[in-house]
Parts: sequence; structure tokens; C-alpha cells
Amino acid sequence: MIEVVNRQRKVRIDCARWQAFTAEAMGLLPVKEAGVTVAFVSDRTISELNRMWRHKSGATDVLSFPAAPEPFEEGDAPNLGDVVISAERAAVQAKENGLAFETELAQLILHGLLHLSGYNHETDKGEMNRLELRLRRRLGIG
Repeated sequence: MIEVVNRQRKVRIDCARWQAFTAEAMGLLPVKEAGVTVAFVSDRTISELNRMWRHKSGATDVLSFPAAPEPFEEGDAPNLGDVVISAERAAVQAKENGLAFETELAQLILHGLLHLSGYNHETDKGEMNRLELRLRRRLGIG
């Protein structure tokens, strides 16, 4: 199951649109039948999560939280975890990079999904970046 939730009030989010996009992006990943949650949050919330889980201060654009299956979930489709995006940070970055807000959100969702799929751009010698660029082209995002 793919779930998209909006937990902030500063930036308008079309959850149905991003649920459809996430489903399309998931269809291109090796874990096609997995569930995921995408949550749009405020800078304040993502700053707290960034401090708590990464021990870094300040707002970031996207965080990924992989989920390990519980024993009682054996027969269910696996849940990859959660992608958490600061809608405020995404809006600022879109403006700074000359992108549409929707393009920035699509890039951040894809980036988070790749992390949940096991990719790590900090350690994989460019593998995640190359795949992300290929998938951006296939999904029609800049």
C-alpha cells in the first residue's frame, strides 16, 4: 500500500497526485510490490527528526526511514518504510534551483525511495546517482 500524508500547513500539497507518482516510481524499482509512506512535514518537524536520527542540526529536504518486517507481517507485501519531506525546504530549493515545486518534490520522492531500496550515494561510488538520473528521465522529471 502506498500512503501519502500531509502533516504541514505552509505549502499546498496534492496527496492524490503524489500517491500516483509514488506508485509509478515504485513500478520502476526492484521492489515493485512493496508499500511505502510519503509524509510531507514542516521544517520544524524535519529538523527534529534530523537531530534525533542523524545527529545533525537544521532542516534537511528529505529523510528516509527503512522498515524491517515484523514477524506477524510474513504474508503481507513488504513495507519499505517512510520518506519524509520538508515541503518548506522543497519550495526554497525549487526556487534556488530554478525548478518547478512539483519537479523538486518528484526528485525528492524518488531520492527517498532509492534510499529505502538500499542505495546509498555516500558509499556506492555513484551507483545511486546514475540510477536516479536514469529513473528521472524515465519518469519525465528534470
